[in-house]
Amino acid sequence: MTSEHLNLVDFINQQQLSESLTIKEVQTFIDYTEVVVYKKGDIIADIGEVGEALYFVIEGDTALIFEENGEETEVGKGTRGELMGEMSFFDRKPRSVRIKATTKNTKLLKLSRKMYTRLRIEHPYIAVNLLEHAIVSLDHLFRRVSSDVATFSHFLYGKGKH
Repeated sequence: MTSEHLNLVDFINQQQLSESLTIKEVQTFIDYTEVVVYKKGDIIADIGEVGEALYFVIEGDTALIFEENGEETEVGKGTRGELMGEMSFFDRKPRSVRIKATTKNTKLLKLSRKMYTRLRIEHPYIAVNLLEHAIVSLDHLFRRVSSDVATFSHFLYGKGKH
């Protein structure tokens, strides 16, 4: 086992995904993934694409960018340990936001749709854990956005003027 593989095992073991997985299952999961590295400003996934991969942020940061009339607005962030790209990956609808690397050497663990399909068939228990992790990830995103909208609404309209 290489030192990079050991580092990935250590990284995944620190994530909620691995709470119900054995070390061997974590190693199996990693065998289905690949490490990809992006430079600051690189587009990881673009608006209008259907998600063909899930990404775990290993190092660096990412941003969710909404674009309208050529203007970009950051609507979310992805930091170490977070799952990115799960909405379009699972619902197979075109992305409404762009995922962009915001730090140099942004390192992600990528699980392609092809490898996810294999994982689901060959190791369904690991795939179920991944799905549960994706649900929690989407829940965290929804709660952050809801909190931001509530704060903005309070700022814009004042207390009790909704």
